[in-house]
Amino acid sequence: MAAPDGFALVPVGADGLPTLKPLVRAYYAEAATPYDEGIQGRALGLIAGGDPLVQAWLILAAGHAVGYVVANLGFSIEYGGRDAFIDELYVRPEHRNRGFAREALVRAETFLRARQVHTIHLEVKAGNDAALALYRRMGFVDHDRRLMSKSLA
Repeated sequence: MAAPDGFALVPVGADGLPTLKPLVRAYYAEAATPYDEGIQGRALGLIAGGDPLVQAWLILAAGHAVGYVVANLGFSIEYGGRDAFIDELYVRPEHRNRGFAREALVRAETFLRARQVHTIHLEVKAGNDAALALYRRMGFVDHDRRLMSKSLA
């Protein structure tokens, strides 16, 4: 399947932060997730500063930012070494169902393969059937596990 017309995936550096931040805020608002400048702002600063464990990209349509994807690098004995987690993937509602998310995942996977990543993980919110269907088509599978978290802050 070809990339959508006008598609580009551009790595985020310090100059991309003013474009990325409103997209992140839009995603959080749509997902009814609180946005905290101290928490998310710090994370975005690390992305813009070139933290080696994270890569973020802007999803462009004809030169305009319509979304973003973020991948974190990690390690897993179970999965044979380097793994990655798609932390966030967002496409503005008016640009959905055009292949932007799929193509962003394809290109993120290419980037991660080049870094010897063996497995990519992601999470999808219950009830987000469109995202779940896309991820399954892209080869992601469900596991009989639950994602659990503990804040160290």
